[in-house]
Amino acid sequence: MIFDTASPPQGTVRDWLDARAESDDVAIIFPETQEHLSWRDLRDTARDMARGLVGLGILQGESVAIVHPNGRPGVLALYAALYGGFRATMINLAAGPDAIGYALEHSAARFAFVHETQLETIAMVAPDGLQTITSRMLTAHAALAPLSPTHHALLMYTSGTTGRPKGVVHTHASLLAGGWTTAIAHDLSPTDRGFCVLPIYHINGLCVTMMGALVSGGSLAMAPRFSTTRFWDQAGAAEITWFSVVPTIISHLLHHDANPSAALQARLRFGRSASSALAVETQSAFESRFGVPIVETMGLTETAAQILSNPLPPGIRKIGSPGIAYGNQVRILTADLQPAPPMQEGEIAVRGPNVMQEYLRNPEATADTFAGDWLRTGDLGHIDDDGYVFVTGRLKELIIKGGENIAPREIDEVLYSQPDVIEAAAFARPCKSYGERVEAAVSVKPGSTLSAGTLIDLCKARLGPFKSPDKVHFLDELPKGPSGKIQRLKLADLIGD
Repeated sequence: MIFDTASPPQGTVRDWLDARAESDDVAIIFPETQEHLSWRDLRDTARDMARGLVGLGILQGESVAIVHPNGRPGVLALYAALYGGFRATMINLAAGPDAIGYALEHSAARFAFVHETQLETIAMVAPDGLQTITSRMLTAHAALAPLSPTHHALLMYTSGTTGRPKGVVHTHASLLAGGWTTAIAHDLSPTDRGFCVLPIYHINGLCVTMMGALVSGGSLAMAPRFSTTRFWDQAGAAEITWFSVVPTIISHLLHHDANPSAALQARLRFGRSASSALAVETQSAFESRFGVPIVETMGLTETAAQILSNPLPPGIRKIGSPGIAYGNQVRILTADLQPAPPMQEGEIAVRGPNVMQEYLRNPEATADTFAGDWLRTGDLGHIDDDGYVFVTGRLKELIIKGGENIAPREIDEVLYSQPDVIEAAAFARPCKSYGERVEAAVSVKPGSTLSAGTLIDLCKARLGPFKSPDKVHFLDELPKGPSGKIQRLKLADLIGD
């Protein structure tokens, strides 16, 4: 299989893994354990495990749950499920027992790969009949069935900030296309090595880094989790050329005293930011201090990660925009789901080969999220004359004060401009006078003497009194989902009255 920048990948994950296994090139290294997997070892082990899954009587297209953090066993479990033609069902370890139990039941998985650290949780929440797979159970090998690009490949549950999580279904075609959009946007090649510190049970970690490497023929360094203190040392030792993180990680690195080595700075082509908006001040300060260009992007679980990206240097990166479409099409929809005029704000919609097939067993939600063949993202924004998208907020996160829509991101940007602020998020609070009022939560550098009054005054000076928060709450850490994205909608309940 050959990486083609002009058209999406053909075939299946099995086909691509077979093609990569024609060489002994390194696929993944694990800095903390010093283990590594070549593409050939990865394919051979995944194929043997897949045949063992068939021997257990698991049917093609059936869900196989994967309850693993980043690491060699989790990678092998994922590729075994994909290679065998099963629906790899990634369980979000950060979701909590109730959500984990719901995902296992809703997916109808009869078998699960479970990491030893998760056995106790699974024992508490697993539906009746779920069996934990052990190596002894995979010894009766059976033949694999033929596999097509339209077969189900991945089931991943959304974070479920409102209501029950929805199960996003990707086929082999859309999953590979997710890696392809990343590869073409970032000009990935076999000489590139990415750094995966985001969990592979999230779409960014799985598609951007893992599928991006599979499609481009590059390699990965994979850490079990992000570590502020070890990030640069691990990246240098692994000789990475790029990394994919989220804005909170960029902010934490910026506020820590560790620095990349000169050799790493010379090797690093770019860092990639996704999952939520990156504050302008944070991006500028990071690039100035570390000398590493940050490429802001945007993606969704429903689109196998990336839909937008800024071009690599020396292309034009528009600070404050997640960029232009690569490998798919993006448009703005009006409230009645019609194409919006140029520069008008509306809902961002996308169509392309990386778009999901459906929400599992939820035809109503599937129908609601599509306008024709355009997937509605739930994000608000506009497109400028150069095709760059500017995101102004989330439909569900808008603060409606006295009938006026206030985008929380406007307030976030001002709060992040204060150097002591590490994390910030504005949110709505019910109000008898205006319907909703503005409040905000921040975490700050240790030892900071920053006051709520100072931040409120800063907002008033930049935004005016109406849009400024009435209160600013100081937290040790803001609540985040598995990708590191701040969960704004949880703040009001977390903080209380």
